[in-house]
Amino acid sequence: MSRIVFDIETLGYPFDSFDEDQQQYLMKFAKSEDERDEVLQKLNLYPTTAQIIAIGMLNPDSGKGMVLFQADEELDYLSDDGNIQFISGSEAEIITRFWNLIAPYSQCVTFNGRGFDGPFLLMRSALLQIKPSKNLLPYRYSPQVHCDLLDQFTFYGAMRKFNLDFYCKAFGIESPKSHGITGLDLGTLFEQKKFGEIAEYCLGDVRATATLFQRWEQYLRFEN
Repeated sequence: MSRIVFDIETLGYPFDSFDEDQQQYLMKFAKSEDERDEVLQKLNLYPTTAQIIAIGMLNPDSGKGMVLFQADEELDYLSDDGNIQFISGSEAEIITRFWNLIAPYSQCVTFNGRGFDGPFLLMRSALLQIKPSKNLLPYRYSPQVHCDLLDQFTFYGAMRKFNLDFYCKAFGIESPKSHGITGLDLGTLFEQKKFGEIAEYCLGDVRATATLFQRWEQYLRFEN
């Protein structure tokens, strides 16, 4: 079976980029400054208020992969070990390339991909008038087409959910958050044009997910 691990990074649009009606709608229930700040922070979470700034992909069998990311210049380079290619482009360009690249794979692997990455990619594609090459939200209760590790580690909701960082530490895997960057830093990095750091951060999430997938396959997979 050919499989690909992927992860996305998103960034909310500036609040003043929305018209007055949209701003009022977004702030409808924000009664305090703290609640207003929370609304602004959560703009990153929705495809109607945020864009995709990086998509990381990794073949868990070959160890080769690619990170597609937004930047203000055309970039195309390899990691030091030659296994990862980094390619920049506009949001529409990186999404289009993503769909073309994953089309041949029979299985996608994610962490919370059914709850976030998959629907976000599908909706951003529709908003940008890009046709997805496959459905990232197939039948939930089989990992054959889309293996969402959050579903697998919670046994489809039977146990409490933890984030990627927590699972990595529990399994003794290096967490991508251990290098000092979190998702909350992406807006600042993007403003500072540190696009390469965003791409590396995305790659860290993908590599951690791939390692967790190997643990799941070895100890918790029961289907052929």
